Amino acid sequence: MMTGKPVLIYRWVVFLLAAGYCLRTIIYGGFDSFGGPFRFLTIWALFASFFCASRMMALMEGRSDRRWDGFVSMTAVINTMVVFLYWRLYFADPTSVTPDGELAAWHLELYLHLFGPLLQWIDSVFIHRSYRRLDGALAWLVGVIAVYVAWAELVVGPMNGSPAGTVTSGLPYRFLNNLDWADRAVFYASNLVTGILLLFLFSGIAWAVRRRFPVPAGI
Repeated sequence: MMTGKPVLIYRWVVFLLAAGYCLRTIIYGGFDSFGGPFRFLTIWALFASFFCASRMMALMEGRSDRRWDGFVSMTAVINTMVVFLYWRLYFADPTSVTPDGELAAWHLELYLHLFGPLLQWIDSVFIHRSYRRLDGALAWLVGVIAVYVAWAELVVGPMNGSPAGTVTSGLPYRFLNNLDWADRAVFYASNLVTGILLLFLFSGIAWAVRRRFPVPAGI
């Protein structure tokens, strides 16, 4: 792991941004529907990024010696899935991921769906040097996706009446309510496979970075 004042400043920036947006979510996220903002995978990724940032600060400041490699690696993959899925769906049909087809506050959307994930990717690959063992990361990834799908299908959907689709209602994203269970299962499975492939891709990139940019002794 790299250390030094520039890294400390970078991590403080990452931590404070994540903390600020988590706090904003809790205060202004809206809990008019069951589950509130936690219906959405984006918010799960945000809070996972905040936890990673807090653990990186603790590790760097000597308050902990646990690296959380598996969790950090999983969070980078979930962040990538959020960015890819959000913008793909938004450009195909803005109403599929927004209530009215319009982006919310620009700084919020850009942080949640671009810059926040980017900051976490940079730390995981170049500073923390994660992806050394993939068993823990794979377990975290499969577990988080499975829990989120169960949360959406078994809790959020039945407890909410909107958004409504042609097949069902209450599922977090509007387009999911236009799919029957078989099609949703295919969608979930394909995204799980994509996540696993992304984990291996990140692992390959991280290996190349470690080979090309070894951490100097004493840093």
